[in-house]
Parts: sequence; C-alpha cells; structure tokens
Amino acid sequence: MKIAVMGGDGFIGWPTSLHLSDAGHEIHIIDNLSRRWIDTELGVQSLTPMDSIQERTRIWHAETGRRIHFHLIDLAKDYEILKKWLEDEKPDAIIHFAEQRAAPYSMKSDRHKNYTVDNNVNATHNLLNALVEIDLDAHVIHLGTMGVYGYSTVGAAIPEGYLPVDIEATTGEKVSQEILYPANPGSIYHMTKCLDQLLFAFYAKNDGLRITDLHQGIVWGTHTEQTKRHEQLINRFDYDGDYGTVLNRFLIQAAIGYPLTVHGVGGQTRAFIHIQDSVRCIELALNNPPERNSRVEIFNQMTETHRVRDLAKMISEMSGTEIAWLPNPRKEAPENELIVKNDKFLSLGLNPTTLKEGLLEEIVDIAKKYAYRVDRKRVPAVSAWTKDIATTINRDPEGKSLKSVS
Repeated sequence: MKIAVMGGDGFIGWPTSLHLSDAGHEIHIIDNLSRRWIDTELGVQSLTPMDSIQERTRIWHAETGRRIHFHLIDLAKDYEILKKWLEDEKPDAIIHFAEQRAAPYSMKSDRHKNYTVDNNVNATHNLLNALVEIDLDAHVIHLGTMGVYGYSTVGAAIPEGYLPVDIEATTGEKVSQEILYPANPGSIYHMTKCLDQLLFAFYAKNDGLRITDLHQGIVWGTHTEQTKRHEQLINRFDYDGDYGTVLNRFLIQAAIGYPLTVHGVGGQTRAFIHIQDSVRCIELALNNPPERNSRVEIFNQMTETHRVRDLAKMISEMSGTEIAWLPNPRKEAPENELIVKNDKFLSLGLNPTTLKEGLLEEIVDIAKKYAYRVDRKRVPAVSAWTKDIATTINRDPEGKSLKSVS
C-alpha cells in the first residue's frame, strides 16, 4: 500500500514509518516538525540523540534499500497544500499522528491551550474535509488515547469505544442503543481527542469515510526491531516534566539517581503498551479496515494496567532509587480503578510485551547509556492544571536549591 504517515517524525510516527516500510509499503511522512520546535521552546532535548528527518530517512535507505519520502506540510494550516497532495498521490491509507500529544504541555498556559486546540482539531478536520472534497476512499487510522474515557472508577470494564444503553421511550418501553462511551477528558489535550471522536463519527455517518480510532495507553520503551538496526535510527526518549510519560521519567530518574517523583498518593491507575506492540497494533488495524459507510472502528490499544505507586515501587526495588512523594500538579482523583477490554487486538494475534520483561533492558541500554544528556532541572513536572494548584508545586524534588543565609 501507499501510506501517508501524518506526524511521522514523532515518538510513535517514526517507528511506525520504519515498521511499515520494512513490511514493504510505500511510506510518505507528512510533518510540520513542530515537536522539534517545542524542544527548542522548552529548552530540553530528547535523551536519545536525534538526527534530522532527512538524515534519518537517508540512513534507512542506506540500511535497507527502501525509501521513506518526507513532505513538510502543516495539516492544521496548509489545507489547500494538503488537499492537493492527497489528490495527486492518492494514498491507500492515512495514519494520523499529527497532534500535540502531551497533557501537561496543553495545560501550561492559555497560549498552550489555544495552540493544542487549534493544532489538533484543525489537523483532524482538514484531513477529513479534504478526503471528502476530492472523493478519496483512503482508510484513516487515528491514534487517540485511553484518556477519552477519563480515569473515574465505574466498577465495570471499559468497552472498546461503544456502550450499550437502554433508554425509556415515551411508551414506557426500553429502547436499546449503542453510543460512544461518555467522554470525560482530564486535560485540554484529552479534550481535543474527544472532539476528534465526534468528527470521526460525523464523517463516517455523513460521508462514508472508513475510519479506525485507536484509544492508546501510555507508551513505554524506545526501540523496535527496525530502530535497532542503526544508531541513527533510534527513536526519541522524552524525560522532561511535560513530555516524559510517567514510566520513561521513572526510568531516567533511576538511571541518574534522581528521586522517583510520585505525585499525590500514586493511586492513579494507567494503561500501558510497549512501543513495539504499538506499531504492531497499527499494522493490525491497517490490515483490518472497516467497510465503507460503517461506523468508526474503535480499538483499545493497551496491554496492561498499573498504579503509579506500584510502578515506582517496582523500579525502586530494581534500581535502589528512593521515592519522593510530591504534590500533584494535575486536577484528578487521587485513586482510580481502570479495567479495560482489549479483546480485538488479542483476537487478531497480538502477543504483548510486558513491563517485567522489558524494564531492565530500558534502564541499562537506554537510560544509563544516554544519562550524560540529562538536564536535571527539566525533570520535575511543574505544569499545573489550575492557578490554585500552581502554588503547591514542588519545583526542586532533590532539594538542591540554594538556601539564603541570614
């Protein structure tokens, strides 16, 4: 297939592009490189050294003989350019990663909230709108988030996208329906993914677009089979307080002897998936598209769930690193259960990589290897969900700030 990977320079987009190119597909990366500009804005770099997208694709061609094409297009702003590219190239499938992906970054300020909404929602709508306008029947696969469901405790397993409900009709009889699982976003970032769901539902119903929405858990790990082939193909590894996911941040903290920072009581339960499993799931979705004029196909893309404090304890025992209990910068329940159905991917043959199998390798082979690149000042999570919470943030978990002497 000819596949357009929107956001193919990113954390999930790059290994997905390599994985699908390795499988024989013709890959076109479309990206505005905004994630690299955000590195500059935040004053922090990936733990792993990253070459330019042009150099990365050159190395891939030298190693494999396969070409990955790159096109500098901003989905959120360059609608006419995007539409013309789609009309000319006519990809068979489009994998949509082209969204600002960090909840803390989306909550940093009013400017960051506006940017996240403008970028994410416009990118999604411009893509769908263009497909309808040029009458292109390409399968759209979107990387969403488990966060659309929220993290409240309901005492039942979260289904894959749709919830069966009974409604009392005016006659008093029960009418059965399946609705999108009620959205409950916990940040502006998660809210944009909820808006994506509604856009997908409308365009599938109104225009017959074929869409698969992947509600993904927190991705951990760095390497896939393809990124291991050459040092310059390595994926990015974010450890900072805005883009570093909880597990990757614990790994780097353990590698450099920084306290494992648990916010609140650590009772937040989250879903996880290894990066290798993530790209496999995307390929499985690609090979199992919905029919035209059917509803959006929704998968829960995760393999296991853990409480944050249990993760911290696991890594503390593995590495000997102490745990620091800090105020929570997020506005969220201190404790939650998370029971998730993921039957679809398992039935399609996914064999998950578990945390216990891969954690030690990550600490030794990645975190410790590149620990010299860490800026310790960028490790704390300091982006607060509200102005009131901002006053409680601990910006110095190591206690290294200079104390004034009277």
